[in-house]
Amino acid sequence: MQAQPGARSRPPASPTSAGVRFCAASAVAAAIVTLGGCATGPERNPADPLEPLNRATWRVNDAIDRTVAKPVARGYNKVVPSPVRTGVSNFFSNLGDVTVAFNDFAQGRFQDGMADVTRFAVNSTFGVLGLFDVAGKSGIAKHDQDFGLTLGHYGVPTGPYLVLPLFGPSTLRDAAGVGVDQVVAPSNQFDPAWRNSLWGLNVVSARARYLDATNLLEQAALDKYLFVRDAWLAQRQSKLDEGKQQELPDYDADQGGGAGSGKNAGAGGSAGAGTSRNEGAPANGGGSNKATPGQNGQGK
Repeated sequence: MQAQPGARSRPPASPTSAGVRFCAASAVAAAIVTLGGCATGPERNPADPLEPLNRATWRVNDAIDRTVAKPVARGYNKVVPSPVRTGVSNFFSNLGDVTVAFNDFAQGRFQDGMADVTRFAVNSTFGVLGLFDVAGKSGIAKHDQDFGLTLGHYGVPTGPYLVLPLFGPSTLRDAAGVGVDQVVAPSNQFDPAWRNSLWGLNVVSARARYLDATNLLEQAALDKYLFVRDAWLAQRQSKLDEGKQQELPDYDADQGGGAGSGKNAGAGGSAGAGTSRNEGAPANGGGSNKATPGQNGQGK
């Protein structure tokens, strides 16, 4: 797929993306105005002062996922052959390497940045626009960065945990980072028809990849909201700490068993704590945890 000639300037935001941003901003404003003093108590996580609002958003996202996203993802897996699904996933992963490289350089990680630029160049040419991960098979490492992590690298605090409409788990800092990453993303430079089509395909592809993970989450967690929140926050902190694993709360002790105890941050990724916002992830599971529209960031 190629952008229309002459579409170099960034097109105006589509009604869908503008609506999502409006909803997210409204949710944050409502939380500050109406619920800022409500989320208190001895069992509240200090990182989640807006839990009542976040749970309400979670329920809406979960309903959309169960009625729309999951059925479409199941149909996609059933109809589209596995090699084609792999190619689609690799295509979006390749686009995501541009955003990753931008954040590598912004953090002063010049070696990582050059590796991701090389990945994009190799896969875009020899990999046929990224449909084949030639760079990965050649041993060129793929990294995982976004502007939320870049802000954290320079000491910007996370702010409160947020569940964004459609996009799922985030924080105030990471929500701000999404906007910057979207400006850098190659797909945002396409004309609106191509951009929106790519966005929709990426959502379906990402959700389809994580169907098994969210099925596991359904069976494992007594309180899915708490499990995903804690796993997602631990995984984000692990990335800032250069991969150091973070312990999750002991759910057996807190709730009488059922969700497992002492899980490290790595569990967050496999349990569906989110998927890449950097244009998708490769089919082999690499990529970021940033949420795409779907089950509250659970896979997507």
